[in-house]
Amino acid sequence: MMAFKRVFGIVLDSVGIGEAEDAAKFDDVGSDTLGHVGAFWKGDLQLPNLQKLGLSNIRVTAPIEGVPVTEQPLAYYGKMHEMSVGKDSMDGHWEMMGLPVTEPLGFFPNGFPQALLDQITAFSGRKCLVNKPYSGTDVIHDYGETQMQTGDLIVYTSGDSVLQIAAHEDVIPLDELYKICEYTRSITIDQPYRIGRIIARPYVGPDKDHFTRTANRHDFALKPTGTTDLDLLKAAGLDVLAVGKINDIFSGVGITDGVHTTSNADGMTKTIENAKRDFHGFSFTNLVDFDAMYGHRRNPEGFGEALMAFDQQLGELLTTLNDDDLLVLTADHGNDPGFKGTDHTREYVPLLVYSPNFKTGGRTLGTRETFGDFGATVLANFDVAQTTQGQSFLDDLK
Repeated sequence: MMAFKRVFGIVLDSVGIGEAEDAAKFDDVGSDTLGHVGAFWKGDLQLPNLQKLGLSNIRVTAPIEGVPVTEQPLAYYGKMHEMSVGKDSMDGHWEMMGLPVTEPLGFFPNGFPQALLDQITAFSGRKCLVNKPYSGTDVIHDYGETQMQTGDLIVYTSGDSVLQIAAHEDVIPLDELYKICEYTRSITIDQPYRIGRIIARPYVGPDKDHFTRTANRHDFALKPTGTTDLDLLKAAGLDVLAVGKINDIFSGVGITDGVHTTSNADGMTKTIENAKRDFHGFSFTNLVDFDAMYGHRRNPEGFGEALMAFDQQLGELLTTLNDDDLLVLTADHGNDPGFKGTDHTREYVPLLVYSPNFKTGGRTLGTRETFGDFGATVLANFDVAQTTQGQSFLDDLK
């Protein structure tokens, strides 16, 4: 197999492909993000580019409704199982890059200890509202007007290791909100908290019926606790380009150039711009709208629309790739809009691997034991010595 000059990795955040073998440990038996989205659309889910790559070939016995199995898929296809102990975005992305999360992160399903809130208040001079699990859109609807009147902070969580702070941009300027989140990050790195991500959630609007969250969200994640494949690539002198929240998830570590995005469409536009650049290395993209806009809100209609919009831009990217480019499409977890609750779901994630250089089409890569096989393959392609977890599938691409 030739060495590819550029590898493009795109994470369709939360686009799972069916319950994982350990789903029962997470009370996620029956979850199936793509299956339930397809069923909701009753055959009208139009994904021609994902179809020709082989998306439904991953699950031949139960193809996604509206996305039939392809006789000769263009991509190599398979699915990956997560070995990390959680199902948060940070867990999934770190594991992709060879650093599975083996120690459980702090999880506060009933809200955070008062001692932590008191520290946040002492630093910020602002009281904390809510302090319990909540939908991000619901919490600003229910408490946003109070926040505007009092100047307090809306603090809430979810089924993941996250502490989110929401505030109206006209009441608490972004710089102040970010400083509060940075401080909160600094005091929750270690036990007894060890929270995976502190997320700034600014919103705008005149009242509860017109509040909207803005693109100024910012994730303050734990710094990777060990070496990642991104570190190894950067140390080898390769370009490591981060698109979307990748830079936040890795706290900028191992990245040579990072850009934030405002939407899936913006993320794909910037990825296509990278494809038009002359670089040597790895472009790594996260498309968060599937998760933030539709998965957590349990909106299968919007989820399907987002998939179809992505598929159109995927078509543009495919025509932009060079023969010595490799494209890897995958996800970091599930977030089934047809399932109970509002949290991430423990699912296998799809794996589609394509290059214009593939002349005879692809075949199955099977079920990978860890997301780390993705990063291991990137390292193998660039002949970078691996010190992380994962098994390369580069030699399987014929």
